[in-house]
Amino acid sequence: MSTVETHVPALREIAENSNAWPFQEARKIVARLKKHPKDEVVFETGYGPSGLPHIGTFGEVARTTMVRHAFRVLTDDKIKTRLIAFSDDMDGLRKVPENVPNRDMMARHLGRPLSRVPDPFSTEYPSFGAANNARLRAFLDQFGFEYEFLSSTDCYTSGWFDATLLRVLERFDAVMDIMLPSLREERAQTYSPFLPISPHSGIVLQVPILAHDARAGTITYEDPDTKERVTTLVTGGRAKLQWKPDWAMRWVALGVDYEMAGKDLIDSVKLSGEVCRALGGTPPESFIYELFLDERGQKISKSKGNGLTIEEWLRYASPESLSLFMYREPKAAKRLYFDVIPRHVDEYQQFLEAYERQDVKQRLSNPVWHIHSGHPPEPDMPISFSMLLTLVASSNAENAETLWGFIGRYRPGVTPQTHPKFDALVRYAIHYFRDFVLPQKRFREPSEGERAALLDLREALAQLPAGSTAEQIQQVVYEVGRREPFLDKTGKIKSRDGKPGVALDWFNMLYQVLLGQEKGPRFGSFVAVYGLQNTIDMIDGALARSA
Repeated sequence: MSTVETHVPALREIAENSNAWPFQEARKIVARLKKHPKDEVVFETGYGPSGLPHIGTFGEVARTTMVRHAFRVLTDDKIKTRLIAFSDDMDGLRKVPENVPNRDMMARHLGRPLSRVPDPFSTEYPSFGAANNARLRAFLDQFGFEYEFLSSTDCYTSGWFDATLLRVLERFDAVMDIMLPSLREERAQTYSPFLPISPHSGIVLQVPILAHDARAGTITYEDPDTKERVTTLVTGGRAKLQWKPDWAMRWVALGVDYEMAGKDLIDSVKLSGEVCRALGGTPPESFIYELFLDERGQKISKSKGNGLTIEEWLRYASPESLSLFMYREPKAAKRLYFDVIPRHVDEYQQFLEAYERQDVKQRLSNPVWHIHSGHPPEPDMPISFSMLLTLVASSNAENAETLWGFIGRYRPGVTPQTHPKFDALVRYAIHYFRDFVLPQKRFREPSEGERAALLDLREALAQLPAGSTAEQIQQVVYEVGRREPFLDKTGKIKSRDGKPGVALDWFNMLYQVLLGQEKGPRFGSFVAVYGLQNTIDMIDGALARSA
């Protein structure tokens, strides 16, 4: 990530009073250091590779990175920080995900650690866990995140966790006292924080622990296949912990100071915190965020594959627009589906353009400051994404070259070479139109009154000179729309010249009849880009269809 700013003397002072949520979170870590001083602050994000990485996983890393940068500003970057992206790939495969191939093969490996289940996609990776880990890392690398990746399997088998695992064994009874009240009676009778891994089947065993010896570092259990008593070390990857004690053990072993969690894990955060204290550690500062929902309002699940994947968002929009989605309202439940993309593309650009006009205090509350770690790029989008979508819809553009023909006439000198990011936006718009807008296009026929208004609009546009500006065109559109049934009846729409206001019904009609869609960008701006004659031809076509 970029170097923290030090050239603005007031930056830290303003940051200390900023209401932006990353600074609010960072101040919690500053307060923590005053109670528990240390030379390094460790941020962690957790990921379960039981299914394909989804955007929620990315969201934790993006948001944590924003808090990390805010902390660096508050401390003048004098305290070392690390961000650990941790994969729980030692977990047993509980069920076969619905969105993977070779499901029958995977079913034969149920119960084994994800890092020991064969990759169902190819022979490129040694395991299912490794394949999903690689996908996650590739995406994080694409965004330029600064992080350290850790695998649960590597940490267990290398001995990194051994000392803390032995501490859990020493305090076995204290951990049980914390966990048992949270369990159903039936599960409490067989529960153990330790899960031995069978040396025969490789399965993570959910079996009662018959005895534990802290001095020897062992646990004893009954093998479910042979019914023999087995005594095994808890170190070296021979056993792992149930996930709540595992989370607590990890906080202690890695010295984690800050970690986010979804709203569905509130109780888990509390229990893991108690276990952490029982192990002599201090639970990290936490931030509980709301869940992402699919188009039906259901929680997004890796195993179900509902909601959006990382790759899908990036087919239709820029990475920055995704970061904006993650920044905004993290404590509010949000639908994470295709229809949220266009708004976030355009609003990212609006925030970027506003940044140039803002003072330091305002900038620290602007999402783009946090998205770009204090160094947003120059705005470089001559036309909005919603406008591009409307252009594609009106011209039936099948390729970028057609769209660039309109763009070049409207913005002379703007080319794919001079504006490469905008060229990417053009291609996003084509993809989005083909996949989502085109299948939903429904042209409606105009009423007699609407036909008359469209005819008048056609004639008014035909009277305008070729070089008319978007504002001049918009005024003509307003003037034609000042008639029944489009006059504003509420009195809320005020015009500068005191004339009657025009209701949104007028503009909605234009998009429904002319373009077969419910809404669109400012109509005068659209005509300026699309061209007066092209718009006149489009009106003629709509009138001919309904004749």
